[in-house]
Amino acid sequence: MRARLILEDGMVYEGIGFGARGESFGEVVFNTGMTGYQEVLTDPSYYGQIVTMTYPLIGNYGVNVDDIESAKPHVRGFVVREAADSPSNWRNMGEISEYLAKQNIIGISGIDTRSLVRKIRNHGTMRGVITTLDTPLSEIMKTLQDELPRDQVSRVTTPAVYRCPGEGPRVVAVDYGMKAGVVRSLLARGCDVTVVPAYTTAEEILQWKPHGVMLSNGPGDPADLPEIVDTVKGLLGKVPIFGICLGHQLLSLACGAKTEKLKFGHRGANHPVKDLTANRVYITSQNHGYTVKESSLEGTGLELTHVNQNDGTVEGVRHKLHLAFSVQYHPEARPGPDDSDYLFDRFLDMITEHQAEQSGGGRK
Repeated sequence: MRARLILEDGMVYEGIGFGARGESFGEVVFNTGMTGYQEVLTDPSYYGQIVTMTYPLIGNYGVNVDDIESAKPHVRGFVVREAADSPSNWRNMGEISEYLAKQNIIGISGIDTRSLVRKIRNHGTMRGVITTLDTPLSEIMKTLQDELPRDQVSRVTTPAVYRCPGEGPRVVAVDYGMKAGVVRSLLARGCDVTVVPAYTTAEEILQWKPHGVMLSNGPGDPADLPEIVDTVKGLLGKVPIFGICLGHQLLSLACGAKTEKLKFGHRGANHPVKDLTANRVYITSQNHGYTVKESSLEGTGLELTHVNQNDGTVEGVRHKLHLAFSVQYHPEARPGPDDSDYLFDRFLDMITEHQAEQSGGGRK
C-alpha cells in the first residue's frame, strides 16, 4: 500500500503504508528511544502528533496488553524506517501493523527517517499529513496551512473521577493526559489515589481532603490553560504539590514564570539531566515540546533544581516557601530508565512533613 508523508513546506516522503488507511494531519515530531514504541503510541502527551521513531526497526517484539499507558493510542500517525512483520517475544500478541489498523492509526514505513529527523532538527517541528489516498498535493497543502487543534487536554483527560485504593496517604492526581505509570508509581508506595478531570477546581480538589496533589503530564501548550493555572494557584500553600511535564509547566506558570516552545522538543528515553541538589546526572525519559524560561524564574519564589545537560533548559524547580516541586521529564519512565523514581519518594517525604506541620510538629 503506497503512502505519503507531506510536510507543510511541501516536502514529500513516499513510502509503504501500514496500519489503517486514510489521511491524518498532525504535528510531526521524533522520538529517540530504542524501545517502548507501544508506550509511545499510548502516551496521551502525543495527542495530535505524528511521531517519527529514530530507531530503524520498530515492531520487532510485537504488541501486548502490558506495555500500554492509557486506554488507546493518541498519536495521529506513526513514521518508521522498517515495520517488523515477524515479531518475536514471549509476550507478543500481534504485529504492530495489525494493532495500528485496529486502532485506526495510519503508519508509513520505508522512508529515510534520518533525513526527516535532520530536517526537523534544522527547521523545527511542523505540520504534516500521512495519507494513503490520492488527494492532490495542492489540496493537501491548503489544508496544512490550517492551525491544528489546541484543546488537547480536554480531549485526553478522564471524563469522570475514579479511585485507585491504597492504605497510605491520599493523593489527588489531576489528569491532564496522565500516563498509567504515574498512578502505578504512587500505588507502589501505598498511596490512595483519586484521579480527577483536568478542569476540576481547587475547591473541588480540596474537598477530597488530599494529603498531596499530583499534577500530571499531558499534551499541548500550557499557555492555553489559564483556568488550570488558576486552579494550581488555588492549591499552592494549602497542600503538597508534585508536577510532572505539563504539570511542571503549569506549576511554574501559576508562580509567575513563563514558558516557550522548543525548536523540536525533547522526546526519548536517553536524555541526561543534572539534579543540582544532589550534584548528580540522571538519564531520563522525556516527551515535551515546551519549556519553562529560566530567565523568568526570578521573583516567582521558584528555584532551579534540575538542568538538561544537552541544551541547558529547565528540567525541575521547587518553591522556596511552599511544599511544591516539579520536573519536566518523566520519573515514572515507561519507556525508559527508572533513575529518577526517587522523586516519588521525595513527594511522600513532603507529605509526611506537611502532616507533621499540620499536627503541630512544625516544619523541618
